[in-house]
Amino acid sequence: MWKTVLLLGLITFSEATIGVFVKLTDGRIPIQTLNFYALGCAAAFLMATMPLATGRRLQFPRGNLTDTVLIGALIAAQISVFNFAMTLAPIANVVIFWSVAPFFTFLFSWLFLGERARASYLWIFALALAGLVVAKPLAGGHMAGNLVALCDGAVYAAMVTYMRHEGKTEAGSDIAWSMLVGALLLSPAVVLAGPGAVTTTVSYPALGVSLPVVLWAVCLGVVSTGFAYFGIALVLKRLQANLYALVDIIVSPIVAAFFGYLIFGEVPAPTVIVGGAMLLAAGFWLTREMARQRVREPPDRGALA
Repeated sequence: MWKTVLLLGLITFSEATIGVFVKLTDGRIPIQTLNFYALGCAAAFLMATMPLATGRRLQFPRGNLTDTVLIGALIAAQISVFNFAMTLAPIANVVIFWSVAPFFTFLFSWLFLGERARASYLWIFALALAGLVVAKPLAGGHMAGNLVALCDGAVYAAMVTYMRHEGKTEAGSDIAWSMLVGALLLSPAVVLAGPGAVTTTVSYPALGVSLPVVLWAVCLGVVSTGFAYFGIALVLKRLQANLYALVDIIVSPIVAAFFGYLIFGEVPAPTVIVGGAMLLAAGFWLTREMARQRVREPPDRGALA
């Protein structure tokens, strides 16, 4: 059990570093190009390590190309929007407002997968709405980043809903190919936005060293993205996906916000802290209720057919 707990901790750490690595590039790499570098590195890492996680050779998904491409496009969109939000707002703001994803997931599941609402959902949505009102995403100097983060919650929910409809999870071996597709879709950014000053070194007085910007692009792909998916593939062999989701939806945003404070001195507004706590609690509650309902009443999988 301790190995599972340790792995969960490492996954949480890796996911929480996304904003850190984006900000450490110091704007030296255009965000569109940075997203391409990240997905390219993640795809290479997963292709090397996923066979270890699944115990099977990585085979080209000949009979599943459509799903692989669509999921790759959704991954590229979700990661791109999330990372873009990180360039516009503090880490805490982005992870807090992104946490509306479970509500979009329910909405899409209700519309396309035939999942039914329960009476308790009214209280959950009321708590989430109150959290948004308290957090005031349209106030302050980070309105654009807050709104982009909210939109990314919808993009992520669309990806999760589609993967659920196709009977897939983030642990599937095809995810490596989807990452590669995502990287290929983002590759024109190198020409359109430029490759960035990847060889430039930036001085970090707190560390007493100067490091090349490309290091953070690689870390964003390998640590924040590639290792996170690799770890999920391992942990889902030991835990149910629903239990992992419950842990992830609360712990990762808190750790990410802590990194923002520790490394960049970002202190979220009191309204964001209080409203964010309400949003996280509502998201946890909704995820738990939806997990229970799936066990009792499997959704109509023909709804999207």
